[in-house]
Amino acid sequence: MTSIRIEKVYWTIADLEGLPDNSNRYEIIDGDLFVTRAPHLDHQDIAGNIYAELRNWSRKKRLGKAFMTPGIIFSETDAVIPDVIWISYEKLNKFTDESGHITVAPELIIEVLSTSEKDIKRDCQTKLKLYSIHGVCEYWIIDRKQQLIEVYRRDQGILKKVMTLYHADKLTSLLLPNFCCNIEEIFKD
Repeated sequence: MTSIRIEKVYWTIADLEGLPDNSNRYEIIDGDLFVTRAPHLDHQDIAGNIYAELRNWSRKKRLGKAFMTPGIIFSETDAVIPDVIWISYEKLNKFTDESGHITVAPELIIEVLSTSEKDIKRDCQTKLKLYSIHGVCEYWIIDRKQQLIEVYRRDQGILKKVMTLYHADKLTSLLLPNFCCNIEEIFKD
């Protein structure tokens, strides 16, 4: 009996050029293609709320900038579109390509969980590892169903969960001097 060897297909950022522009998000992690539809309106509302908090803080402090759904290209086989990021001006000015994609790990990445198990697993496991490998300093995972935020911080080269914040808590960051946001504000309609 002959065994058949199946080689893995590795997707690259060049392959994305041939995919339809149909409001789907196309992400590549370790050469695997992930396709997701436009998120739920509540998902977008929460992402917008945290973005607004970060944008307002950034305008006052002038240390960097917040973005919603930016393209981040870590490598030919790792390209993602997180919900929200914050990146320092130093990195933004040095590591943005001609197409407006960021080519380095931003200091902070935020993902709002969708409801499907595969999407949750991707954000909580696959992207956590990817962001850890590429040098993200903080990663916030927002669970809109449970109304909580898990905060991961870089410790000895990897992202580790340092706290879970609930509705009555305040969100602060070691990266963002004097940034403070009431968690309940993130989940307000």
